[in-house]
Amino acid sequence: MAGHGAEEHPHGADRLCEAGDRVYSRAVRRGRVPRTDAEPVPCLLELALLHPDPDDMDWLVPTSPQEVMTRLLRGVYDEVSASQRRVGSAVAAFEWYAGLGRQPDTLAAPAEGSAIRVLDGLSRIQAAMDEATEACTTEVLTVQPGGIRREAELTEGLHRALALRGRGVRMRDLYTHVARHGQGLLNYLELMGDTVEARTLDEVIDRLILFDRTVAFIPANADRTMALELRHPALVEYLVTVFERLWRLAIPLTAPLPDTGIEGISHREQSIAALLAEGHQDAVIAERLGISVRTCRAHIARLSETLGAASRTQLGVRIAQVGLDGHRPPLPTTALTGREQEPPTAR
Repeated sequence: MAGHGAEEHPHGADRLCEAGDRVYSRAVRRGRVPRTDAEPVPCLLELALLHPDPDDMDWLVPTSPQEVMTRLLRGVYDEVSASQRRVGSAVAAFEWYAGLGRQPDTLAAPAEGSAIRVLDGLSRIQAAMDEATEACTTEVLTVQPGGIRREAELTEGLHRALALRGRGVRMRDLYTHVARHGQGLLNYLELMGDTVEARTLDEVIDRLILFDRTVAFIPANADRTMALELRHPALVEYLVTVFERLWRLAIPLTAPLPDTGIEGISHREQSIAALLAEGHQDAVIAERLGISVRTCRAHIARLSETLGAASRTQLGVRIAQVGLDGHRPPLPTTALTGREQEPPTAR
């Protein structure tokens, strides 16, 4: 039967076939289904979404959706971790092979202008950043992930920013929407004047700093004690393209965030709803949006109340129904909650 199921149902638990989805959904709603219902869809047993009822072997009971989600996310996490290890090995191999062609007296340090240079330690990172700042003549592009910018983070690079402003270098910075609430960032932008232009998005990529579209710096580990200095033209051009596309999607810091069009749901809650619809856990959502897990859960509770959802599973259904998952235009909340929505002119 296993071979038969693999041929007819070549999929994982993250994308059930139509027949499998029907049977599993029925099992979740009713608590169990007859074994005969699952015979046309052996994938449900192979993927451990259904298993025999110990009290009656002629019936099958479902694995809870929460357990299925946890299993899927664990698999994704393992895949990402494996990919990160492969990237680290590839960088190490590149450095080793590049070293084979150097003369003995140059093996102690990377050659000037190396396409990829690993900067190990904060002092080396700061020195390389200072060097790039001194050579910069035109523009600096940065992506700053996370939430509200701490004063220490802003002060850390202030001397470089002031040096760039003194030479007429233009700067464009991308932040998350949450950063709008930090007074430190507002003070920094006021100090820099029209030299710096800032925009925000729901979520951004990891930290990126580009000088004159010729050299880029990105983190090389999770705690950011290592960085990569990139000077390969193709790599730098790719990162510039990523930045420019994010920039076009971003909202100027001086402009208000757009209305969600759904009564009682804020822009941040709309972003959280979209990530919930993708199956992310609270901690992942909080990290991507630059907020604390506690704040994230408070917003989820408000979403549940606004949409009239009594459980996490029901919340996912409500999110899809009103279009907060991004797959359809939003419906009025009155379609679910019976609450009367304000006329658009009143908002």
